[in-house]
Amino acid sequence: MYTPKRHQHSLFLFASAILILSMLVGCGLSPEDLEAVDYTPLPGDDWEVSTPAEQGLEPELVAELYNNAAKLETLYSLLIVKNNHLIAERYFNEGTIDRKTQQQSVTKSFTSSLVGIALDQGCLSSVDQEMMEFFPEFTGQIDDSRKEQITIREMLQMRSGYPWEETDPALFEALLSADYLSLIDGFPLTSDPGTEFQYSGLTSHWLGVIVARACDTDLKSFAQEHLFSQLGAELGDDWIKNWDGYYIGLAGMHVTARDMAKFGSLYLNDGKFEGKQVIPADWVQDTLQRYSEGVNISGWMPGITSRYGYFRDLGYGYQWWSGRVGDRYFNYASGHGGQLIILLDDLDMIIVTAADPFWQQHDDQSWKHESAIIELVGKFIKSLPGER
Repeated sequence: MYTPKRHQHSLFLFASAILILSMLVGCGLSPEDLEAVDYTPLPGDDWEVSTPAEQGLEPELVAELYNNAAKLETLYSLLIVKNNHLIAERYFNEGTIDRKTQQQSVTKSFTSSLVGIALDQGCLSSVDQEMMEFFPEFTGQIDDSRKEQITIREMLQMRSGYPWEETDPALFEALLSADYLSLIDGFPLTSDPGTEFQYSGLTSHWLGVIVARACDTDLKSFAQEHLFSQLGAELGDDWIKNWDGYYIGLAGMHVTARDMAKFGSLYLNDGKFEGKQVIPADWVQDTLQRYSEGVNISGWMPGITSRYGYFRDLGYGYQWWSGRVGDRYFNYASGHGGQLIILLDDLDMIIVTAADPFWQQHDDQSWKHESAIIELVGKFIKSLPGER
């Protein structure tokens, strides 16, 4: 039912108050306890700051989130942006406002944006160009002819046919070797291109190589010039290259939490930042489509389902995830350890977390801590009232 806009704000606050009362009964926190939680944004000139109340969000909901966040051992940063205003910010454990955190697989979402920019720059002509067009050194050497048919579009969608490396110890060991170009031929396809979602980290890396080769540059220089500088941001110096000299397109970017939020804002504002078109608007729209529905991750790793107690109905776009908490759907970028950029389009809100990336550590301990951060954010999203 349509509700006139002049009544929506008061209805939102009323619903929030009811939720807060029910939460306080179970959590043992008094209003005074919540009022003492500090999440005031730090001084800085890169974000216009505000408060939750000024942007139509109950402060108690935010205080509950930050109170719970302070209990997590590996969380570095937690930021909330609403209506293009930074309304909450706090750093924990080893986190600081200037710390550039290793993004893990959030790097994939950055790489996707660089593909869109390369198309806009004219380096690439179409997402339907074939992958092997950019790897002429393998001409006549590929044993599986299906690899000749893989397109950039299918790579972006994780539907290239290459497997997720963590499904097999030998594949994961090869991934850790960083000898990535030879694996174009060396890794087997486990499905026909375009037919099945499989989360292939190597595919993301090869997308980065395609951008570098097509634009006759290296991926880091291209990213800094055409993306980060446009956001008033700076990419960290710790991004590593593989053995063939290419920056790793699947992981490894180092970015501050505030700059993660800037990147997320592009996808809530049709590719614009402060009125400047950084990513083409149609690329943003194409990226956030769901090309794979109902993605089942339970078979990838024992116990992995428990990581997504709140996150349901997973889907995938162009190197961006989508999901649902309760009745609210959203898009998000996700990296191992608990790196998250959550886009709540209906609320014009971004949630950012940065954490210990557990680099090359994929065990029960790392999944446990990542799960705690996902559950923290999921519980907060679940608490948000309003139109879903």
